[in-house]
Amino acid sequence: MNNSRRDFLRNAGLAGLALSMPFKNELMAMGGTGKPFGLQLWSVKQALYKDTMGVLKQIAANGYKKIEGFEGDKGLFWGMKNTELKKVMDDLGMNFVSSHCEISKDFETKAAQAGEIGMKYLICPHKGAQPSIDHYKKFADEFNACGEIAKKYGIRFAYHNHDYSFVPMNGIVPQDVMMQNTDPKIVDFEMDLYWTKVARVDPLAYMDKFPNRFKLVHVKDLIKVDNAEGHESCVIGKGTIDYKTLLPEVAKRGVKHMIVEQEAYTGSNELDAAADDAAYVKTLKW
Repeated sequence: MNNSRRDFLRNAGLAGLALSMPFKNELMAMGGTGKPFGLQLWSVKQALYKDTMGVLKQIAANGYKKIEGFEGDKGLFWGMKNTELKKVMDDLGMNFVSSHCEISKDFETKAAQAGEIGMKYLICPHKGAQPSIDHYKKFADEFNACGEIAKKYGIRFAYHNHDYSFVPMNGIVPQDVMMQNTDPKIVDFEMDLYWTKVARVDPLAYMDKFPNRFKLVHVKDLIKVDNAEGHESCVIGKGTIDYKTLLPEVAKRGVKHMIVEQEAYTGSNELDAAADDAAYVKTLKW
């Protein structure tokens, strides 16, 4: 999640979700070893706002069996009750595993609602680069507090990285500070493999440095481009990240949830990209 996403979350609201139209997806969303994979709904956000039910049906037909949400102006459950959304997901044959959310407001209410419908994770998606290491230590304290709340409701709390947390400050890596100062019993992490690669960090070596802390990963591909950032997302399998090699190794290190995420890129169509991503991920083994 980058600055444009934060602006989008602030300013955009999700369109109403029809509660009827039950639909059963019979396509098994499996990786090469028969394991289900997921989609972060941010990948299809624009289309979702226009035709939420139609898009969810298409996602299910693509083969996604797990869903990771994000919190927009309509909240975690798009203006619905949590139990209503669960029924929609059940009817589509998908499992609402996790969601990115704003953790500084009403987190206990969100945790209670997530736990009630069997979600596994609430995740902090972004904190932004900070002026001092002390800020990251305070984040760790906040994450521990969220972890305690999440535990009360039978779910887990996690933090999702970007590249900024791997940029050393006076020789200290902010991501290390957050890893070292959070309690493994109540705080997990979601590694965004794209942003870790952008930071020029070996994801497997970093997982080995902090074993069993990463339970989810974002799977998206990377190309080098001539723009201000110097990089861009692309359809998985078309970029520079060797997922055929990487995902089996990630799985060996305790990652339980492989979540596809497609950032916008030049000339992209959200729904086409999500379909292409699913087709490629189905060929992978882990």
